[in-house]
Amino acid sequence: MLHEGDKAPEFSTLDSTGQSVSLKDFKGKNVVLYFFPKANTPGCTMETCDFRDEYGDIRKRAVILGMSGDPIKAQSSFSTKYHVPFPLLCDEDKKILKAYGVWKEKSLYGRKFMGIERTTFIIDKNGIIKKIFPKVKVKGHVAEVIEALK
Repeated sequence: MLHEGDKAPEFSTLDSTGQSVSLKDFKGKNVVLYFFPKANTPGCTMETCDFRDEYGDIRKRAVILGMSGDPIKAQSSFSTKYHVPFPLLCDEDKKILKAYGVWKEKSLYGRKFMGIERTTFIIDKNGIIKKIFPKVKVKGHVAEVIEALK
């Protein structure tokens, strides 16, 4: 379980274009790392489009990275369809999801299954977790992130 003040787990994975992306690539910059359950689903689309729409404001203060367990092809079509200007990262083997504690047992209509708990981390310039937004409710979330970056 990660807490604010902890060092963010290092990772290296592929983005929607097949390029390698590592957390260390952004040393010296603030990072907004948001985990979403599945590309091209209603809540995830709304959240990603909200980050996209505020990209100009956020990028003055931080790099935005979105991540799910989707494969490159799914992330690529999602990114292209919605004109996402920041990297969408793939974690098909769930190692990063587990390291960040967002791969959890969920329940829907009495059925239990493993999935991503929508969570956002703000990581500071030194790789320290500054803020964690667990169990994110999409509506108004990006405004909360912008406020936390001030």
